[in-house]
Amino acid sequence: MKRFRPNVAGLMVRSQGDLLICERWQMPGAWQFPQGGVDDGEALIDGFRREIREEIGLKPETYRILDSKGGYRYLYPPEVREKKLKKHGFDGQEQTYFLCELNPGAPEVDTQQRPREFGRHRWIWPDEFDLDWVPGFKRSVYRQVMMDFFKVKL
Repeated sequence: MKRFRPNVAGLMVRSQGDLLICERWQMPGAWQFPQGGVDDGEALIDGFRREIREEIGLKPETYRILDSKGGYRYLYPPEVREKKLKKHGFDGQEQTYFLCELNPGAPEVDTQQRPREFGRHRWIWPDEFDLDWVPGFKRSVYRQVMMDFFKVKL
């Protein structure tokens, strides 16, 4: 039986509706939403707030959660699975996505956090998202998430 690591991800939007995407620090050209694993015993919402603070420097009082949906799963590809199985014992991730709107006056996103996850970020309209920015094993999840939250067909 496959084991999926609990994971949370943030769809951060500004009031005009543009969406934050971040480029991986060690993987130029690989863009994603802020995300991360949930620690043992940690509630999903607490893991989400921690990951957003750790990865892009935003505290919970700087955004409001509009919606959340879970059950998005992907398997790690074989080369990643071997490494992750040894490290965490999981075959893939099961993600819960949180749609959040930044509050007026929220600080700028800061991708210079330590340890560093992202090299840079940008704001796009949801219909500008390109699946080619995402590793192949994550594409079906991103396709479904963009449909579920933004009604964008990729």
